[in-house]
Amino acid sequence: MSLNDVIEGTREAASADPANAAVSFTVDHTLVPGTATRVEVRVRDHAFHVDEPAPLGGTDTAANPVEYALAALGSCQVITYQFWAAKLGVPLTSVKVTVDGDLDLHGFFGFNETRPGFTDVRVTVELDGPADAGAYENLKRQVDEHCPVLDLFRNPTPTKTALA
Repeated sequence: MSLNDVIEGTREAASADPANAAVSFTVDHTLVPGTATRVEVRVRDHAFHVDEPAPLGGTDTAANPVEYALAALGSCQVITYQFWAAKLGVPLTSVKVTVDGDLDLHGFFGFNETRPGFTDVRVTVELDGPADAGAYENLKRQVDEHCPVLDLFRNPTPTKTALA
């Protein structure tokens, strides 16, 4: 199935009933017994681990949560570029995204009132293909407007935490 088939199928389903466009995702996280920072993550039928580097108390067996946040942003950018290139008919030979983020540990450890999250995030996109520069600039505008994870980074999302 092509990306355009996915787009058209979703458009038809959402046109028939707007509720068909609403999706929910659930991710479960469990501390690996006997560790301080190693977490098993389960998403649908997939599992992976999260850990911290040794200087942050971990065993460095996997990327840490903020690295996965950057990975989620970069991956979503690549996928969104693919969908929007297909939708707009912009040919792409390759897409490479690099995401860098700065974080001040004062906030995480509560040493002062510094924000615990990223203070700056930079996304660099390399596109290759035969289209002119204007087509790729328009593609970038569409991706920046429609990338779900970029939206998470740019806009507050209502988030509740609760003890079970």
